[in-house]
Amino acid sequence: MKQSNPHQTSSAKSESSSRWDKALSALSLAGLAVLIFLGGSIVTVSEIFPGPQIMRAYQAGMALYNQRTQYQDVYGGDIWYPERRSDKGVTVYRPGQAQDGLTLYVSASDPAVRLIDMNGNMVHEWRRPFSTFWKPSADGVARPRPDEFVYIRTAKLFPNGDLLAVYEGNGDTPYGYGVVKLDRNSRVIWSYFGRAHHDLDVAPDGKIYVLTHEFVDDELKGAGHLKPPRLDDFLVVLSSDGEELRKIPLLQSIAKSRYRQLLYTVSSFAVADPLHANAVDFIDRKKAKNFAFGKAGQVLLSFRELNAITVLDPETSEITWATRGPWIGQHDPDILPNGTILLFDNYGNYRGPEGGSRVIEFDPRTMAIRWQYAGTAKDPLNSLIRSDQQRLPNGNTLITESDGGRIVEVTPQGEIAWEFVNPVRGGPDGKMIPIIAWSQRVDLSGFDASFRQAWRRSGPSQMRAVE
Repeated sequence: MKQSNPHQTSSAKSESSSRWDKALSALSLAGLAVLIFLGGSIVTVSEIFPGPQIMRAYQAGMALYNQRTQYQDVYGGDIWYPERRSDKGVTVYRPGQAQDGLTLYVSASDPAVRLIDMNGNMVHEWRRPFSTFWKPSADGVARPRPDEFVYIRTAKLFPNGDLLAVYEGNGDTPYGYGVVKLDRNSRVIWSYFGRAHHDLDVAPDGKIYVLTHEFVDDELKGAGHLKPPRLDDFLVVLSSDGEELRKIPLLQSIAKSRYRQLLYTVSSFAVADPLHANAVDFIDRKKAKNFAFGKAGQVLLSFRELNAITVLDPETSEITWATRGPWIGQHDPDILPNGTILLFDNYGNYRGPEGGSRVIEFDPRTMAIRWQYAGTAKDPLNSLIRSDQQRLPNGNTLITESDGGRIVEVTPQGEIAWEFVNPVRGGPDGKMIPIIAWSQRVDLSGFDASFRQAWRRSGPSQMRAVE
């Protein structure tokens, strides 16, 4: 009969016990990891220290990661797009049908504002890279993006050739970089680094109304879903020489108004940037004459994430009127002399065969659409972000289709009277087109004689086009 070896039995029991101990240890560690994960999640969601700090560090890390992975190539951001057509420059010009004048426009390809004639010839140019005048400041840009990522978003031209320009940094958050005033020779007169973005307007008394934004950590009473840190918008009033006179927190103005319920329409993906203000239009006496919802001295504002436009009184910081309408993600509402409002409706055409965008003129008293242009199947209008429009003296409408790098002038009947396609191309295959961030038709007679004389000195070919 075979006898068992006590040493082997003991060894087997020891190995079995060791395996069991390891299994228990592994289970214990896994359980501890689950508890730590659940505890960390609860702390973070419940905003118990150090949950908020962990969340902010995570958000900052993700922003930095996205910048370094998605915005290292300037063509990979949202200021260059694949060209839709190979056309360059003026492609349509119908004299007698188009509104004669000069066109001021901004291309994201370089830090310049260009003034061209009806044939696309360059009349004047202002050029100033952000890095050449940037200075670190307490409320400004600590580390600006390389110059190829920094572009001019909009501009304001004065009769003597001076120019205000708003700079933005593509791939940065906050992306507002500031305002600079240049003379006709692109020399810096003054600069303001208060994170200005999108738009500005100048009142008859010379005061400048500009949008700024910054991260805030304040809780917003009655809107707990808009948790800090948030990117909040402000309306800043500057003197004519760039001194900050007043700064109005726009989110707080809405929260204190009778229109506070608009804040509950913010979608979940926009709670960190709940307003996204994108336009400011000063209401002067001419605009106020037939506009039923605003007075001279107030401003019309556009908030993309609320799909709303509002009137704000800068003296009281009060939102006096607000409305939503048949538009989505709108830009650039303009009060017309008859009291209607013209705006670029980025998404309201629901991707019809003629494109996803349209320009509408509506009556704010009845909300009825008086006029619209949505492009055609042959010439679609499609710009998901940015874009603007301008009603011209002859009744035509000048439209900036930013994503397409195109400016188009259409008649009230929707016929194209003038068209300009950005002539700049780039990218590995040379088929990427930069956005046209903004444009405006200007009247030659509105400029000082000294500024017009500067064009005469710049060359006879340019002057033949504008005289």
